[in-house]
Amino acid sequence: MCPFRILWFFVEESKMDNLSKYYDDLDDEGQFEAVHHPRTNKPKLDPQTVQQFIQRQDDARQTFSFTYQPARFEEGWLLDSLGTFFEQRWISDVLWKIKAGKEASVYLCRSGDQVKSGLIAAKVFRPRMLRNLKNDQLYRQGRADLDENGHPIADPGMLKARQKRSVYGEQIRHQSWIAYEFQTLKTLHAAGADVPQPYEMGENAILMSYIGDEDSAAPILNTVTLEPGEVRRLYERILYNVEIMLANSIVHGDLSAYNVLYWERQITLIDFPQVISPTSHRSAYPIFSRDIARVCEYFARQGLRSDPGRLAAGLWKAHGFRLHPDVHPGMLDADDPADRQLWKGSWDE
Repeated sequence: MCPFRILWFFVEESKMDNLSKYYDDLDDEGQFEAVHHPRTNKPKLDPQTVQQFIQRQDDARQTFSFTYQPARFEEGWLLDSLGTFFEQRWISDVLWKIKAGKEASVYLCRSGDQVKSGLIAAKVFRPRMLRNLKNDQLYRQGRADLDENGHPIADPGMLKARQKRSVYGEQIRHQSWIAYEFQTLKTLHAAGADVPQPYEMGENAILMSYIGDEDSAAPILNTVTLEPGEVRRLYERILYNVEIMLANSIVHGDLSAYNVLYWERQITLIDFPQVISPTSHRSAYPIFSRDIARVCEYFARQGLRSDPGRLAAGLWKAHGFRLHPDVHPGMLDADDPADRQLWKGSWDE
């Protein structure tokens, strides 16, 4: 068994529980903008201790200096998350923060020798990302956990740790969440979808192609009012991408105009850690229908009318998926309303 590298290389694994609590304090005290955790009657962290923590994150600190000026605890997190990419010459600098989100922040980096383009995006997941994903379990249904190489985990010890929700088990869940996004980007990019090109995955970050220029990143589609001549073309382009996803047995799971970038009259779909399978997830079709409804809602504001319910059903059936999954009656609970609906739907379809 090959456990993931411990966040602090200078500490034994036996101390992980205390370190996890300490990292919680760092996260709470720091400048991670998306989440605020009020505390009462709790002393502030000693500044000298904090500085020692930051300095010990990675020996790359001596040579990896940022143009971007990170917040107090953000520096240590970036060094730990991106230091290996710097050492492997994927990136040479961190220029500025593109986006701060509840699960991850995205940074614009200057690329190293490994990438031909001058700029690259680094998506760095938050220290307490999993606690902020309220519907995390919904998306994990029917998904195997993935290791750091994107392969399904079969090791009994790792699976037991995952089930027990130990500190190590939480690391496995965290890594699997990231691996699903990276593997999905690889699949969709190879299939010709409008997604960022994935370059490399680390324990806590993904490197991918950057959409924008050095002065400004591509805005999300939800903030853009399209020209009349663009509306139908981009609507059909998003549906084209939806069909590529279905052809590869992928449902985005959180598709909307908030997860589509707009740059130079083109779109790019982003944010794939919560992807689900249309065949192994019991709620795949309702989740897919929600994705389509959200896309149609944006384009309705742009003046394009559509029927999201009929559209979702048509796309789903066209790719060979049943609106209701095949379920053996013996697997259903007669007292469960959702199971009763599955049984009813299998006859109504």
